[in-house]
Amino acid sequence: MSFEITYANKRMVIPEISCNCGYPHGVPDIDVFIGAGILPYCAKYIRNRSLGNKLVLVADNNTYAVAGRHVEKILKEGGFQVTLCLLEREDELKPDERAIGEALLSMDADTDFLVAVGSGSITDITRYTAFNTGRPFVSVGTAPSMDGYTSVVAPLLFNGQKVNKPASCPKIILCDIDVMRTAPVPMFVSGVGDVLGKYIAKADWLLGNIVNDEAYCPVCADLVTQAVDKCMANIGEIKNRTPEGTRILIEALILAGITILILGNTRPVASIEHNMGHYWEMRKLARKEEVPSHGIAVGIGTIYALKFFEIFRGLDLSDINKEQIKRNRLTRRERIQRMKEGYGAKIAEAIMKENPEDFLEWEEQDRRIEAVRTNGEQIREAIKFLPSARELIRVMQELGAPTSASEIGVDSDLLRDTLQYAKDYRSRYTVFKTLDELGLLDDAIDKVLSLT
Repeated sequence: MSFEITYANKRMVIPEISCNCGYPHGVPDIDVFIGAGILPYCAKYIRNRSLGNKLVLVADNNTYAVAGRHVEKILKEGGFQVTLCLLEREDELKPDERAIGEALLSMDADTDFLVAVGSGSITDITRYTAFNTGRPFVSVGTAPSMDGYTSVVAPLLFNGQKVNKPASCPKIILCDIDVMRTAPVPMFVSGVGDVLGKYIAKADWLLGNIVNDEAYCPVCADLVTQAVDKCMANIGEIKNRTPEGTRILIEALILAGITILILGNTRPVASIEHNMGHYWEMRKLARKEEVPSHGIAVGIGTIYALKFFEIFRGLDLSDINKEQIKRNRLTRRERIQRMKEGYGAKIAEAIMKENPEDFLEWEEQDRRIEAVRTNGEQIREAIKFLPSARELIRVMQELGAPTSASEIGVDSDLLRDTLQYAKDYRSRYTVFKTLDELGLLDDAIDKVLSLT
């Protein structure tokens, strides 16, 4: 099924999705406005949602200069009572205890709602504050850098460690193309990286559907894929930050997020490529090293994941030796020890607690092996839509983006650990788990690293 995204007075018309995929399909309670020169209408858009009159506007040094000051003026002229929470930092703003404390202390008991002016960290700080105080919030985007505008989870830093906390989706998202196209090029690169990861999310989702009979929504999957393909076809426009290129990238990021709201989970938009980004972030935070931007890390993770899919495509599945796989499979005790080696004891224990089903009995692993072997051709046919790793490298290089782990400060040892352990970050079925359960992951890692 193909959808043509349309707008009514700059408001995105989200298509109704109805299918028998097995997922319940929710209707997102969100207004998304995308267009050039729409910032002056933010007071009108907010009035139409009847969110109240008294608000806290959250911004940092940069986003206040880019759009926050203008939004503050428009809202005051529109009759709103505005309290400014300006998160001033000499360095990059972090979504940590200090920032959340400042946002909370800016609120009064009679504050009606919050407005976030920014992208990643600003939005996460505000959505977490809104959730914990029972207030709605509005997101005014300043950069097409991530797909998290619609998220209901906030990645935060507590005691220097990354944690994911329940949070709120905004009632309104406003993306003024004239504002967002002025964002620095690296933020566009990050947005493209986040978008390209959707290829892997779809392919892994299809794997889960074929091998494990996991519910799969072709409508949501295709909605995202169409948006990603459109980005690939217009990469020059995006690189040059033209109005059209900016709009195409914003749409892809927003649509990805909307599918999460429709299905109630992140399966259409995040898989092993995101796991790699999370793993790098955790390990680098632990080392007190600079963390690569989320989108760029996802883009590089996507390239590596494509290489593993290419290895899978070339397998002779008739040559699988199940007796050897059974002999070499890790015991539960060995698995726990390796998890602790890969993640550290504290994080490993939390991951294992959240994903107890990852400890497969041999009967289940045997079933999966047979399912892969029996359906090998069907799987190959299903993932034919994937671009090659070489093609994605070309696109990323055209953007001036890094294309290898070493370019973002990931050394060979950390890369090997990532390729080995990222699959365990969540129980989601991926091509890495497929290769692991076939007893072929170590060989695949060696092959990929030899070509890196």
